[in-house]
Amino acid sequence: MTASSALRLLLVNDTDRPMAQLHAALTAAGYLVIAQAQGAAELLQLVDSQAPDIIIIDTESPSRDTLEQLALMGHAAPRPVVMFAEQGGLAAIQAAVSAGVTAYVVDQVAASRLAPIIDMARVKFEEDARLKKRLAEVEEQLAERKLIERAKGILMERRQLTEAEAYALLRSQAMQNGLRLAELSRQLINSSKLLG
Repeated sequence: MTASSALRLLLVNDTDRPMAQLHAALTAAGYLVIAQAQGAAELLQLVDSQAPDIIIIDTESPSRDTLEQLALMGHAAPRPVVMFAEQGGLAAIQAAVSAGVTAYVVDQVAASRLAPIIDMARVKFEEDARLKKRLAEVEEQLAERKLIERAKGILMERRQLTEAEAYALLRSQAMQNGLRLAELSRQLINSSKLLG
């Protein structure tokens, strides 16, 4: 059994047809199917209680309810999602990807292709998570930089300091008070608003 085949899967059936064939193919490939859901209504609860590694959804075409549940899951407990759909179409694919689907596969898939599709979904999910984390870090740095710039501007105006002097004063005060420069800047901006 390979590392990828030890994955815990949650199967979601969003069709009228039985999932026995997909379940059997995944089990034969060595995956552990830990739970099955009929429709996406219980998706969040199952993700929370079962902690699957990957979500597999079988659908004719993703419904609005399914996409909404996936989007909620993406915020609360993100997981790689592989969607097997009978119908393609750019609009359906875009809606699914926007809701958090990692891999959208049209038509039935041979058992031999399951592992590469699941592995690709995992890799793409991990890369997306790294990019989102990096983006959040950059946005936070930019927000902090803006706070520091505003605080420097307040000091320059009120105390008639140069930009370098205002920055040095902020830095010195932050070190003395054991605060991050951005936090001290936020406090100075808030105090400035109170004082007018």
